[in-house]
Amino acid sequence: MDASAPGMSLADDSAIISTRDVPAIKRLIDDRRADGTDFAGVTTMGSDIPQVVAELASYLGTPSVSAQTAAWCTDKYAMKERLRSQGIPVPEYCEVDSALDLKRVAAEIGYPVVVKPVDRSGARGVFLASDDSRLPEFFHAAKETSLAGRVMVEEFVPGLQISTETVMYEGQGITPGFADRNYEFLERFAPRIIENGGWIPSILTPDQRAAVENLAVRASRALGIETGITKGDLVLSAQGPMVIEIAARLSGGDFSESLVPISSGVNYVAAAIQIAVGVKPDLAALIQPETCAVANRYFFPGPGRLVRVSGLDEVRQQTWVKKLETWYEPGDHIPELGSHAERFGVFVVIGADRHEVDARARWVYETVHIETQPAEND
Repeated sequence: MDASAPGMSLADDSAIISTRDVPAIKRLIDDRRADGTDFAGVTTMGSDIPQVVAELASYLGTPSVSAQTAAWCTDKYAMKERLRSQGIPVPEYCEVDSALDLKRVAAEIGYPVVVKPVDRSGARGVFLASDDSRLPEFFHAAKETSLAGRVMVEEFVPGLQISTETVMYEGQGITPGFADRNYEFLERFAPRIIENGGWIPSILTPDQRAAVENLAVRASRALGIETGITKGDLVLSAQGPMVIEIAARLSGGDFSESLVPISSGVNYVAAAIQIAVGVKPDLAALIQPETCAVANRYFFPGPGRLVRVSGLDEVRQQTWVKKLETWYEPGDHIPELGSHAERFGVFVVIGADRHEVDARARWVYETVHIETQPAEND
C-alpha cells in the first residue's frame, strides 16, 4: 500500500492495493489477464496472510497450501488444536472469553503464562504475565489487537527458542533456515515479549538440532503442508522440542533474505518461488554448511521526537556489517514500543564465531547514537 516502497522501482508490475483486499487483487488479475499478462503463481514473504495466498492461488489455478491449512496457520488456537490432535508437542493452551476466565485458566496452567490474540503476528498484543495482577489489562489489549476479537493463553515454556524455515516438497522436508532467537531484553520490555534478532549458527548439538528439524517437518505435515514453505517458532524445553507456532510462509525479519544466505549461501526464497509456480526446487542445493557466524540486531531508542542519529556512516564503513537500516527520519515521532513493527532499525553483522559477532554487535550499539526528545504531552 506504499507507493514509495523500494520494490515499486524493481518490480515489472505493481499496484497500490492492500495484500488483504482479495476482491481488489482479483480485479487486478482480471484486468492484467485482459491485457495479456500470464500469472505463474502467488507467494508472500513476511506477511502472515496464507488464507489470501491460498484463495488467490485457487483463483489462478496455481500451486498453494489448501484453504484448510491456511485457516489452521492463521488461527493460532486452531493450529494448536490440530497439532495436539496429531501428536505434536505444544505448550498448554486455552482460548479465553473474559478476563475472569483468563484468571482461572492461567492459575490452572501455572505462571508465567503468555496472553495473546489468536490471529496476529510480530508480537502484536502479546504479553508475559508472571502473576494475575494485570491480567484484565492484558486480556482487553489482546482482544482489541485481535482481528477476530479472540484471546488465548498458553504456558510459557523456558528454554532456547529457535526459528526454523523448512522447504517441504511432496512430503519431504529440508530445513535450511535454523537460528537461535535472542530475547535478551525480556525484562526491559516486560510485559511485552520483544525479540532482538537471532544468531546463526545455533548452539545446539547435532542431535538436538536434528530433533528440532524433525519436529518442524512433522508439524508441517500435521498442518497439511506437504509442499510449501513453513516458518517455525520452536522451543527446546527440558522435555524436548515443542512447537510454539508454525506459519505457512517465508519469514520476515532478515531471516530468509539475509541471515541464511550470508551464513551458508543458501537461497530458499528462490525455492519458495519455484514451488509457487509448480517447479520442483533443487533440494540438494538447500543443504549447505554455514561458513560464518551471523546475527541481526535492532535499535530500541526511547519514545519521542527523533532529534538526530549519529555514527551510521562509521558503521557502514565496516566490511563485516552486511546490513544497516533505520526507518525513522529526524522530526518523526517514535512510538512507545508495542510490537516488532515499532522497532527503530536493524543491522546484520558477521564474524568468525558467535563471540566475535557479539563483540561487533555491541560495538555498533556503542557507535550509533539516537537522540530523542520526549513529546510535550508525554
